[in-house]
Amino acid sequence: MRLVVQGQTYYVEMCGSGQPLLLLHGFTGSCQTWHSFLSTWSQHMQCIAVDILGHGQTDAPSDVQRYDIEIVAQDIVTLFKQLEIKKAHILGYSMGGRLALTFAIRYPQYVQTLILESSSPGLQTEEERVKRREEDERLAQFIEQHGVASFVDKWEKIPLFSSLQRLPKDVQQRLREERLQHTAIGLANSLRGMGTGAQPSWWETLHQLNMPTLLICGEDDEKFCRIASEMVQLLPNGTLITVPHAGHIVHMEQRERFGMLVQQFVLKGGSLHGD
Repeated sequence: MRLVVQGQTYYVEMCGSGQPLLLLHGFTGSCQTWHSFLSTWSQHMQCIAVDILGHGQTDAPSDVQRYDIEIVAQDIVTLFKQLEIKKAHILGYSMGGRLALTFAIRYPQYVQTLILESSSPGLQTEEERVKRREEDERLAQFIEQHGVASFVDKWEKIPLFSSLQRLPKDVQQRLREERLQHTAIGLANSLRGMGTGAQPSWWETLHQLNMPTLLICGEDDEKFCRIASEMVQLLPNGTLITVPHAGHIVHMEQRERFGMLVQQFVLKGGSLHGD
């Protein structure tokens, strides 16, 4: 379905019934990120997958300010109101995890539980943020100058995704096709407006999050495992699960394990007791 939110048309997929679970993909992702889970999850809960601004079939405006992560979090509030959702479980991967965390901090009344896969609260110092914004701007300009296909070729080769080489070729190809469906303006402006350097740092705010929060990282993803281990110390109601034989994209590299973790956490209201 398509819903107009603050002047932008969002693409949303819904299936199943029960407790609502909002699904937020990562950079270069879309609703397709979650398709392999929906047949199982939708038996137990109502799944709501959203193409984030600049991605998939959602609009990709030319105004960079429109991509501000707090404005996009406001968009989710509007979506909830249109869909008559009063409270939901929120799952976000990487960029979608940063959006999910922003939403939980700004609008905690809408969040039942929070699940963050390979995500972060942003960068702690302004110096780090300035450096990251410069890096993201260079990458955004590369996308605009060389196109999405050249960017995806480059993006696939970064060390963060090296563990994906263990996956079957057809799985890798599906991920590539999902990435290739995007527009240059959508990806470039997402980096500028919603990148790690552009968003606020939420490190000092984590202690305010009282909802059950599950952090998932792959053991081969050292950077994000380190971030998650620091985050869980600051969360009043946080749980960290490190998944073996997985890197940054846990939901692809250990699909069954990831699917069960999410389902159990949601259905038990934020508990993994007995896991």
